[in-house]
Amino acid sequence: MAAVLVQGQPVDTYPTPSPEAARGSLRRITVIGEEVLHRPCREVTEFGSPELATLVDDMFATLDVAEGAGLAANQVGVDLRLFVWDMTDEWGVRHVGHLANPVLDEVPAERRTLLEEPEGCLSVPGPYVPLARPDHAVVRGVDIAGRPLVIEGRGYFARCLQHETDHLNGRLYVDRLAARERKAALREMGSLRDQVIARRAARAEQRGKQWEEGEGEGEGVSRPVTPGRP
Repeated sequence: MAAVLVQGQPVDTYPTPSPEAARGSLRRITVIGEEVLHRPCREVTEFGSPELATLVDDMFATLDVAEGAGLAANQVGVDLRLFVWDMTDEWGVRHVGHLANPVLDEVPAERRTLLEEPEGCLSVPGPYVPLARPDHAVVRGVDIAGRPLVIEGRGYFARCLQHETDHLNGRLYVDRLAARERKAALREMGSLRDQVIARRAARAEQRGKQWEEGEGEGEGVSRPVTPGRP
């Protein structure tokens, strides 16, 4: 199997951080409770624009600094059905890409295997909570040029695809938890949030220094897996 899949297609190598992240600027990550996270996003209808390309680059840059696996547009305050990902699965395959207007295929119950793993969210900074999701996902949409795209994932990458599609439907992973578990996760977020935000700020500052010194454009290995942080 290829070591890197970009937009679902194998490539020999891909820089770390990605070229998209290198071009992008950082945006603030929205936090649970903000309205844009709690309602369905609108469809992308205009493709091929510089504004859409800039948004994707900025989302990759923000994802890189936050050390996440995936990021939805409403997590940077933009009401559009669009998400990006850059993560490495359990088998050492790095997945990089973006998808607009995603729709998850329905998995028949008889073919569905649920996998319970710790899951977290950049918009719920801090906690990880075990959550069962299907270990296989197929999501269909288009790229920012409007070309049809089908992305398939297993294991952690399948979780990422489902998690980000949930975001665009106005649903966070904590909304899938039982009431007691959700309350505990939010309580834990309250105690960890400042620490997480401070770590992101430190990484953002370091990133700025590297860019000033002309670093960050070379080839490299993919980042290690950070389980449960779509």
